[in-house]
Order: sequence, then C-alpha cells, then structure tokens
Amino acid sequence: MTDLKTRLLEAVHEDLEQIEAALKTHLTPDLDLVSEVAGHILFSGGKRIRPLLIVLCARLCGYEGKYVHHFTTAFEYLHTATLLHDDLVDDAALRRGKPVANALWGNSVAVLVGDFLFARASGLAASTQIMEGIEIIARVTEKMTQGELFQLAKKGKLDLTEQEYMDVIQWKTGVLFQGSCEIGAGLAEAEESRKAALSDYGLNLGIAFQMADDLLDYTRNENKALGKNPGADLREGKLTLPVIHGLKNAEGKDRAFMEDMIRSKNFSLEAFHNLVDLLETNGGMAYTREKAKAYVEKAKACLDLFPDSKTREILKSFADYALFRSA
Repeated sequence: MTDLKTRLLEAVHEDLEQIEAALKTHLTPDLDLVSEVAGHILFSGGKRIRPLLIVLCARLCGYEGKYVHHFTTAFEYLHTATLLHDDLVDDAALRRGKPVANALWGNSVAVLVGDFLFARASGLAASTQIMEGIEIIARVTEKMTQGELFQLAKKGKLDLTEQEYMDVIQWKTGVLFQGSCEIGAGLAEAEESRKAALSDYGLNLGIAFQMADDLLDYTRNENKALGKNPGADLREGKLTLPVIHGLKNAEGKDRAFMEDMIRSKNFSLEAFHNLVDLLETNGGMAYTREKAKAYVEKAKACLDLFPDSKTREILKSFADYALFRSA
C-alpha cells in the first residue's frame, strides 16, 4: 500500500502543484477572516482526489483547454464548504487531526465561510460559460445537501437499512466523485459512451471510497493519520455498513451490547474495542470490505473502454488506493 501511494504521488506530483496554486490564486475574499477560516481546512492536508479526477479524466479524453483548474478549484471549494457545514451539523470535534472550524470561530462564522465557498465555486464555474460544468456543480450540490438531510433524519436509527445507507453515501460522496469525472469528460467534449463510462467510474469509486472510510472508523488504533478518533461516526449517530450488517447478524447479549453502544455515544475506548470484535465476529467488517472491493472492480472495469495509457493506469490505481488506503 505504501508503494502504491508513493507511485501515485509521483505520477501526479505536477498536477497536485498546479491544483494547489489554483486553490490559492482563486481564494481572494475581501475579508482576511474568510481566508483564515477557509484555509484552516482547505490547506490542512486534503488528498485532492476530486480535483485530480477532473484533471485525469479531461486528459484521458484529450482536453487541452484552459479551464480545467477553474473546475478543480470549484470542486475543492464545494467539498470544503460541505465539510465546514457537516462538522457543525454532526457536532464533530476533529477534522484532519485539527479542531473543527466552528469550535475555533463559532457556528455562525463557519456557516458563512461555507456559504462563501459555495458562491465562489459557482462563480468560477460560471466564468467559464461552460453550461455542462455549471449544471453538474448545481446537481452535485443539490444531491449532497439532500444526502446530508437524509442522514440527519436517520441519525441514531437502529433500523437503518443497507439501502438507506447506500442512498446516503451515493448522495454525499458518490455524486461528488461522479461529478468530477463528468466535468473532466465534458471539458473534452467526449463522446457520450466515454462520458457515461467515466460517470460510472466516478460513482463506483466514490462508493468504494466511502465504504473504506467507514471501515477506517472501526480500526483498533487511534488513527491520527485519519484525523479523527475511532468511533467518531458512532458518537455522531451515524450507522455505517459495518454496524448495519453486524447488527443484523448479532443475537442476544451481543446485539443488546451493540444497541446500547449506539444509543449511549459516551462509550469508553475499551467498549469500542469490544464493539469492533463483535463487528468482526458478526461479519460486519468482512462484508463491508467485500462490498467495497466489488465497487472498486466495477470502477476499474469502466475504464476498459479507453485505450491503454499512463493516465488510464493512474485512474485504475486510484481505485485500488481507495480500497486499501490507511487514511
């Protein structure tokens, strides 16, 4: 996994530098406070996977125009805005190993800076006058907002179904990956079959990425690289696939213990480790790993439409990285 990550970083090094430069260039608010709050999360170690997908998908389809970094920036601003708002909604404590913005500057400031980033993302897209890209950003924003609302409505519900979980992760994570790939193909004015293939690649990749992220919340160690404490999802009332499937299979005392953990939120680290053991015993972890692996394979298969190239191989490696990453 370390070798894969190293190879990926080497392959996209120049692209990452250009993405970072664009993020700084376009963040030009009138108030220094906006730059301070936005920068707290925007430049705190994000992997830039979504903007990289735009660059790589555009390159795969032969785009050589000037607007790619308008959209890489717009998508990363959009993603950052949702994180600012989500941390407040979820009453989270940490993001990427740092205190959440609303804990440092207050709820009102965090919300308004998120609003600024939404507006700046829309403005950047509009400045290109590329209607397809503008429409994709609008659709992604609508879906992500509804996904957050749906997750909020289901917060702490013991009867959350696997299909409802899938709806949440498709709306909150899948569509952002999907939209990134669609914009890359759209910039190149690719033929419809290629657009559809990259759209499917992005959606499947996003689903696998979120399932892998949900597994990381149940690792035995306090994963500092992940930037949050183990059990954070459960404390926030989020039932993810390892818990949903494990709870479905658990019986008697095991199920009662798991239900008490979900309801309490203020559980000890020892209790959390006991829960992880039960998730392993009752198949929740293995089931999630296999589902994530299946979506990775679906994503990689979508790329078979394209001729062999360095860019295609990088995109396939991204899918493997989504499954096996440790943070």
